[in-house]
Amino acid sequence: MPLMMSEEGFENDESDYQTLPRARVNQRRRGLGWFLLGGWKVLCGSCCDCLARCCRRKKELKARTVWLGCPEKCEEKYPKNAIKNQKYNIFTFVPGVLYQQFKFFLNLYFLVVACSQFVPSLKIGYLYTYWAPLGFVLAVTITREAVDEVRRYQRDKEMNSQLYSKLTVRGKIQVKSSDIQVGDLIIVDKNQRIPADMIFLRTSEKNGSCFIRTDQLDGETDWKLKVAVGCTQRLPAVGDLFSISSYVYAQRPQLDIHSFEGNFTREDADPQVHESLSIENTLWASTVVASGTVIGVVIYTGKETRSVLNTSSAKNKVGLLDLELNRLTKALFLAQVVLSIVMVAVQGFVGPWFRNLFRFIVLFSYIIPISLRVNLDMGKSAYGWMIMKDENIPGTVVRTSTIPEELGRLVYLLTDKTGTLTQNEMVFKRLHLGTVSYGTDTMDEIQSQIVQSYAQVTSQPSNGSTSGSTPSRKTQTSGPKVRKSVSSRIHEAVKAIALCHNVTPVYESHAIVNGETESAEADQDFSDDNRTYQASSPDEVELVRWTQSVGLTLVNRDLTALQLKTPSGQIISFHILQIFPFTSESKRMGIIVREESTGDITFYMKGADVAMASIVQYNDWLEEECGNMAREGLRTLVVAKKSLSEEQYQDFENRYNQSKLSVHDRSLKVAAVVESLEREMELLCLTGVEDQLQADVRPTLELLRNAGIKIWMLTGDKLETATCIAKSSHLVSRTQDIHVFKPISSRGEAHLELNAFRRKHDCALVISGDSLEVCLRYYEHEFVELACQCPAVVCCRCSPTQKAQIVTLLKQHTANRTCAIGDGGNDVSMIQAADCGIGIEGKEGKQASLAADFSITQFKHIGRLLMVHGRNSYKRSAALGQFVMHRGMIISTMQAVFSSVFYFASVPLYQGFLMVGYATMYTMFPVFSLVLDQDVKPEMALLYPELYKDLTKGRSLSFKTFLIWVLISVYQGGILMYGALVLFESEFVHVVAISFTALILTELLMVALTIRTWHWLMVVAEFFSLGSYLASLAFLNEYFDLSFITTWPFLWKVSAITLVSCLPLYIIKYLKRKFSPPSYSKLSS
Repeated sequence: MPLMMSEEGFENDESDYQTLPRARVNQRRRGLGWFLLGGWKVLCGSCCDCLARCCRRKKELKARTVWLGCPEKCEEKYPKNAIKNQKYNIFTFVPGVLYQQFKFFLNLYFLVVACSQFVPSLKIGYLYTYWAPLGFVLAVTITREAVDEVRRYQRDKEMNSQLYSKLTVRGKIQVKSSDIQVGDLIIVDKNQRIPADMIFLRTSEKNGSCFIRTDQLDGETDWKLKVAVGCTQRLPAVGDLFSISSYVYAQRPQLDIHSFEGNFTREDADPQVHESLSIENTLWASTVVASGTVIGVVIYTGKETRSVLNTSSAKNKVGLLDLELNRLTKALFLAQVVLSIVMVAVQGFVGPWFRNLFRFIVLFSYIIPISLRVNLDMGKSAYGWMIMKDENIPGTVVRTSTIPEELGRLVYLLTDKTGTLTQNEMVFKRLHLGTVSYGTDTMDEIQSQIVQSYAQVTSQPSNGSTSGSTPSRKTQTSGPKVRKSVSSRIHEAVKAIALCHNVTPVYESHAIVNGETESAEADQDFSDDNRTYQASSPDEVELVRWTQSVGLTLVNRDLTALQLKTPSGQIISFHILQIFPFTSESKRMGIIVREESTGDITFYMKGADVAMASIVQYNDWLEEECGNMAREGLRTLVVAKKSLSEEQYQDFENRYNQSKLSVHDRSLKVAAVVESLEREMELLCLTGVEDQLQADVRPTLELLRNAGIKIWMLTGDKLETATCIAKSSHLVSRTQDIHVFKPISSRGEAHLELNAFRRKHDCALVISGDSLEVCLRYYEHEFVELACQCPAVVCCRCSPTQKAQIVTLLKQHTANRTCAIGDGGNDVSMIQAADCGIGIEGKEGKQASLAADFSITQFKHIGRLLMVHGRNSYKRSAALGQFVMHRGMIISTMQAVFSSVFYFASVPLYQGFLMVGYATMYTMFPVFSLVLDQDVKPEMALLYPELYKDLTKGRSLSFKTFLIWVLISVYQGGILMYGALVLFESEFVHVVAISFTALILTELLMVALTIRTWHWLMVVAEFFSLGSYLASLAFLNEYFDLSFITTWPFLWKVSAITLVSCLPLYIIKYLKRKFSPPSYSKLSS
């Protein structure tokens, strides 16, 4: 539906866009046809949903007041803090599994037919011929589900029984994770998982802050700095938490993991202490403490924690092939009913015709073979085993064995970025100073310049200031501008990079023991081996590591000061006067420091080129160099500085503090004051850092693109980073344009931006999560339609729920198969929502790989998983399904011919063991050996990924191929039966012997005709089946006349009938191969 181009159009009618797509769906007529073709299932499903909703009304989530250490004071009853990933409990298991089985038409049909055999007048043959196969299918299914369920239970139990220390009035006690309540004070040690959502009260770190790892929550592996509540951090001892009377007011539980509003109140102080709480005071469940020991008060547990709210419940996935076969079985059932009615009609509806009709339906029940489900389920297990045994993709695990064919039908691949496409390991690659550029091979030059410039300073201490000060600046801001030497410019740039950041050096604390004085810090082990850096961005850590490698090392940092060590080992100290943190709006961070030795005040700033270009002094190289670095896939940062006099700084500080106290538009006023400083800054350098890609990401993405798979990258990361990785991984090719969707917040803006995007052709789309939400609210249908035409789409700043929402949208709007791949806890919802979920066991833990249908160890393995195993699974299952149906249809055709010749009697042609043997021992192994067939060698499938495009069209199993098999079955069934009737002379038993033997031979020859690549097991299966049939003839004297079987007439009659039924098909296949070969056969020849 095209967007209206005029402005007035959308202003006038607010509702038109929301109603149209839905109206289109509602226009479908809901008649009897709709009810028969699946309406009954929809109605039953909605009734069950209504019942479930009535039984478990969702409790409304409310804001709460939580008293510290007093769970008993809670007004409400809050959920238990237990993790539960199981689908069933002990009561719902059997009914649940049976419902999942009998919602398939196929299984329900067999149940009805099997039950009908308890009615004497409808009974045909023995009960075991109907109940044994059905019982076997159900036993296999229930066992498989039970094993999966027990595994899930064990994994949950392991998580729920982790022990934590809880603070009580009597001291510490150990509690299980599942027994933690709202209001408990919990102690969490370093590297321990946080068990519930908490407010951060105290830490063992002196500066009152700690780092946490949030990779399992938002997918970002960088560490986040969290700050303890000031009032509780200042208490002299931990036990004092119980001597004060205080509570936390927390907003109601919600999905957003990046925001929180609350208040901390201490009542017994005079006056009362009120502190506002924000996201930096929270510790969300499923994150891990990275430094120190923390104490927090629990505010949300169990189902109300942010991590659980962002995880969707696991659904039973059904493959497209299963749905297609389900449709075909309905068509077969219709044919069976029609055939039965024709039989009764030709009889003239005489006598108890209704009973006869049902007897015919049961007689022809072999049209829909029960062995179809058994064969397909065993085939799926075989494909899973082959995938896990493939040496080219070691460590691959198949966790959902019901959907391997989906791997061969995918059109959309939705991938996470961090840890999936990239390793999340930064490497410093480039430093550009405007006139000179340094790469990895020339870093030693920078090192020698730094050593030299600090050596000069040490040798000539200037007027009484301590040695270790900076080299005297050649230009004061007031004086005339003089071109600086390269040496001093390198020095300034490196120093700026070493100072302008939010990195904290951390030392293993074996030197400091509680109770020692501050002086102990001077003796602390400052050696490089003992130091690690922590920050909320891996880029910053890499920049600080790089300055260390060239000689200027960050050795100490707290909230008010930082210290650098020069190459000669001297310490330079700086006072931190102000820090302006990085935000996604400002795209830059700044710091104002005063050097202790000289008293100089300098404002340093670094940020994205788009934000910094207008701030720095005029230059002619920045834009061009940023473009060059971005094309190399480097993440660029522009570094600048400005020297401030004492008066300038004091004036700024007064204005800044004033703006921070204002009640209205605080953030705008603060930004305006900071911007007054950000003018005419001196451009120091441009840095380039590379986020290393996973092995072979580029060739793998190219392979997938050539296979016709559209790739969408969904990441929680920043827009610049996401765009950068999209280019460097060749997700977006070098020649392609990129359309960055502007930030929008209203319907009008969304309309204009969508129109702008519509005019662009063949360009990749980059959009942020917020803009995406606005688009989906007003123009869902139009947005998805446009995005699906793009060669690649990048969604940045996506929450876990948004990722799942995008997958669901694609499934609804395109009706194509989707695959999601990720490696963090934040990807679980997306993986579970997709038709096929793939998890990577990465640095971000195993949460994604445990929730996925398939688990791999590296992204590059996905190529082989789809091109080879996906192809084989789909092709084999399609051939197997149709062949099993052919096996049922051929015997039903023979039954129909037999009944019509013998005055339409509802009497079975083959009884008892012959039918069971036909479906099992005599033909099962050769038919099942089709799971070893392959049309293309694995090397070919990987060399020509274009072959994969054919699979997505679903031509291997369609109504066309199905009709061809029906015609073959009718032809062969007719020939076999009429041939036997024409050629038999005296005894009726001879008809059974001739036709049944010819039938077995025909089936074995048809398997040979269908096979494209022979495997030694296939040959064994063919001869084994033939041998077992010939051997069993000796015991089947109640069905066959043994004296007749050993005669010459029997042999030539069987041979003649078999030849007539199979030879024409072999000739047709040969001619088709010669004059109209399929695309893959051209390659294999």
